[in-house]
Amino acid sequence: MTTQPDATAPLAPPQPTGAAGRRGPFQPGERVQLTDARGRMHTITLAVGGEFHTHRGRILHDVVIGLPDGSTLTNTAGEEFLALRPLLSDYVMSMPRGAAVVYPKDAGQIVQYADIFPGATVVEAGVGSGALSMSLLRAIGDQGRLLSFERRADFAEIARGNARTFFGTDHPAWTVTVGDLAETLPEVCEPGSVDRVVLDMLAPWECLEAVADALVPGGLLICYVATATQLSRVAEGAKEHGGFTEPHAWETIERDWHLEGLAVRPVHRMHGHTGFLITTRRLAPGVTPPLRKRRPAKGPDDPEEQPFGVEVDREWSPEDVGERVVSDKRLRKIRRTVTGEAPPPDMPPKRRDADPAPGTDPAPDGDPGETPAERHTAQDDVSTPEVDQ
Repeated sequence: MTTQPDATAPLAPPQPTGAAGRRGPFQPGERVQLTDARGRMHTITLAVGGEFHTHRGRILHDVVIGLPDGSTLTNTAGEEFLALRPLLSDYVMSMPRGAAVVYPKDAGQIVQYADIFPGATVVEAGVGSGALSMSLLRAIGDQGRLLSFERRADFAEIARGNARTFFGTDHPAWTVTVGDLAETLPEVCEPGSVDRVVLDMLAPWECLEAVADALVPGGLLICYVATATQLSRVAEGAKEHGGFTEPHAWETIERDWHLEGLAVRPVHRMHGHTGFLITTRRLAPGVTPPLRKRRPAKGPDDPEEQPFGVEVDREWSPEDVGERVVSDKRLRKIRRTVTGEAPPPDMPPKRRDADPAPGTDPAPDGDPGETPAERHTAQDDVSTPEVDQ
C-alpha cells in the first residue's frame, strides 16, 4: 500500500541563509582551507579545471571537488594537505579589508554580552569591512533586522561584497545605509523600535541622543573603542545623558597555548589589546537611575579642563586613535576585487600625498609604508583560484 503525503502537513522551513554552503561535499565556487604538514594554511576558491600551485607540487581542484569536509589529499609531489571549510573566524582574518576588522575574540564577546537574539532589530555603526556584521547576521537570523550605517560608500561596498561571498547571496535581514548615524538613524528607525545598538566608531558619545531615542526601554548599547580616552568619554557621556544605566567596561586578551607532548606552555606571541567594550542599558522614559554611591574622585581644578587633555569640540580622526589610514588607491583595488566592478564616478581619485617619498621604495601594490603582514591580509583576489591566508 502506498501512502500519499499529507497535503495539509506543514512544509519544512527553508534553510537559513548560508547554511547550505556549510554542509555536504565540496562544490565549485566554495572556499576551501588547505593545511600542510607544517601548519601553513592556504585558502582557495574551487573552480572546475583549476589548479593550486605551491613551491612543491600542485593540487587539481577537480580532485578536491566532491570530497567530504575534513578530507586529506596529496599533491603531485606527494605532500599531504588537510581540506576543511573555513570557519567564519578564518574567513574574517583573510578576507579583503578596507578598514580594520573587529577580531573574532571581540565579535564573540559582542554577540554574547549584547544578548543578540534571533529576530532582534539591531543597529550597527560603522560597518568597516563587514566582519562584525556577519557575526550579527548569524545571530539574528533571517527573521531579524540588521540596520548598518557607514559614512564611506567604498567601505560599505567592500562590506557588502565580503558578506555576499561568505553567505553565497545577499542576506535578507541586512540593510546598509551610507550616512552619519546621528543624522540618518531617526529617518530609518521609529523611536523605541531598536533592541540593540552596536557602535564601532571614533566618537560614539556624539550619537548617544539619537541612540537613546531609537532604543526600546531595557535595550542595550555596546561600544567598541580602541583607546582609554574614548572609553572615558563614552562612559561620562552616558552618565551625563541620564537615560542609561551605569556603564560596564572590559577588555579581552587572548593567548594561545603550545601543545606538543610534555611541552605544554603558552605561545611566545599573543593577541593582546585590540579594543575596549562598554555596555549600558536604556532606562524607561522619565526614569531616573538610582544614585550610585562611590568615593568621589578629585576633578580638574579648571571646570573647563577635560580629562586626558581632550578638547570638547574637537573632531576626532583615525590618526588620533592610532589607526592606519588606507590610501584611496588601495581602497579602489580592494573594492574592485570584492565587487568585480569599476569604482563609481564619484569615488575620490588617487591622493598625491599617497605617493612614496623620493628615494624610498613603494610597496608592491603601490601603498607606501605598508608592512608585508598588512598586505597579506587583504590579498584575497577572487579573480584567481587560490589565495594564501
